[in-house]
Amino acid sequence: MVDLKEDVLKKVKENNVKFVYLWFTDILGFLKSVAITSGELKRAIDEGIGFDGSSIEGFARIDESDMIAVPDITTFQVLPIGMNEDYNIARIFCDIMKPDKTPYEGDPRWILKKTLKEASKMKFSSYMGAELEYFYFKSSTPPPQLLDRGGYFDLTPMDVASDLRKRTIQTLESMGISAECSHHEVAPSQHEIDLKFTDALSMADNIMTCKLLVKEIALKHGVYATFMPKPIYGENGNGMHIHQSLFRENKNAFFDRKDKNRLSKVAKQYIAGLLHHSPEITVVTNQWVNSYKRLVPGYEAPVYLTWALKNRSDLIRVPEYQPGNERDTRVEFRSPDPACNPYLAFAVMLAAGLEGIKNAYESPSSTEGNVYQMTEKERKDAGITTLPESLYEAIKIAEGSDLLRRTLGEHIFTKLLENRRIEWNHYKSQVTSYELEKLFAVL
Repeated sequence: MVDLKEDVLKKVKENNVKFVYLWFTDILGFLKSVAITSGELKRAIDEGIGFDGSSIEGFARIDESDMIAVPDITTFQVLPIGMNEDYNIARIFCDIMKPDKTPYEGDPRWILKKTLKEASKMKFSSYMGAELEYFYFKSSTPPPQLLDRGGYFDLTPMDVASDLRKRTIQTLESMGISAECSHHEVAPSQHEIDLKFTDALSMADNIMTCKLLVKEIALKHGVYATFMPKPIYGENGNGMHIHQSLFRENKNAFFDRKDKNRLSKVAKQYIAGLLHHSPEITVVTNQWVNSYKRLVPGYEAPVYLTWALKNRSDLIRVPEYQPGNERDTRVEFRSPDPACNPYLAFAVMLAAGLEGIKNAYESPSSTEGNVYQMTEKERKDAGITTLPESLYEAIKIAEGSDLLRRTLGEHIFTKLLENRRIEWNHYKSQVTSYELEKLFAVL
């Protein structure tokens, strides 16, 4: 640790870093930051930086507000954005501690670390990859104004934002964050960046960094980027498909050469756990009222609790095995959206999968064909159920979830549901433009 600290301090000098941003998130996944001078970095690493936790959503009450942000120096990176010609800035993710230097139970990053330790006890390491979808608009002022009319994989002249994606990828790569690809998505003005799989904690950090860079680079070029799940009626929404695998002793625990689909028993149990517990974890993976405007049939978003090989209409997709690439064997969970808190989302997805392994859940058969094209009776006869249809329904299911309570801990479990109930109550009392347009003149 001493060598690593000295290495970070050396990088600060070599890169002429004058300010360091200490990052963490609240329970909803909003990035929080405190800036310190480079001269204060050594003390911050040794002692942490104190702050008022009562001002952070879902953190401490006013009478227990003292918190300490302790830098995780393995996450130190110089930021290629916002550079001054005279100096640079850097960022470090932090773990939140109580004054006695014990982990704070309301820190989302700690919740993920705690869940990863549970996986480690089972001799597993968790790896994740993420596909982040988002929109570019001409401004942040509603209604949304499209930047382009391109479609899936379109290039210029329709995809005028290709340069923005390229700049974002270059910036990510300069920070050591690998992106597999980027492209125009199905909806007009919709785009996607795929982050290459890595360990789950690093991937959650990478998602937070990527979302900030996408927005910052867009603003520098006079446009606005949003990860809102469903900003445009009648068009596809923004998803964040999460590719997941478990490794044991540097071997992919999801791969079995003898199985016809090359899926191990562990993989099938993990799939079963995700399917079984997905309704109760949806309040975390899809935490906003707007999230459920995306989770409707017909727009490539999953609704039904099914899994399949290759098929993209199911909640879980298993990409086709490529000979010689057993390390790439994985499951793709397609319901989360990029407006979630990735630390909590990863924690509950991993916990659901591990629950399937621990309790030897039996995976249902994979679904053949397009589940959207089945009749309601066919789905009922096949035992196919659905994700929650609204935030309210997701909250009610989550309230009775032992898995969610155990994974998030009592503090975040209580605070998150309390916060989500407030949003639902605000939303349900609104008079929308839809109601005014349809009813005002005729009632």
